[in-house]
Amino acid sequence: MPRRVLQGTVVSDKTDKTVTVLVERRVMHPLYKKIIRRSKRYAAHDEANKHKVGDVVFIRECAPISKTKRWEVVDAATAQA
Repeated sequence: MPRRVLQGTVVSDKTDKTVTVLVERRVMHPLYKKIIRRSKRYAAHDEANKHKVGDVVFIRECAPISKTKRWEVVDAATAQA
């Protein structure tokens, strides 16, 4: 089964080898039929500490790295393949 790949914005880079990525998606409200934004934060592994706040990154599912980290940051070329 392929790993999920999501695109989001780095909102925190304070922890070592970890970035917090905010992923937004658009869904339709079930009653009012209006498009609304839903967001979720993911802790992603960043081995080189090269991503900073505001960067748009791709994250991919991986095996658990710690209690909260189940995602890793990948470059755009790897994400599209």
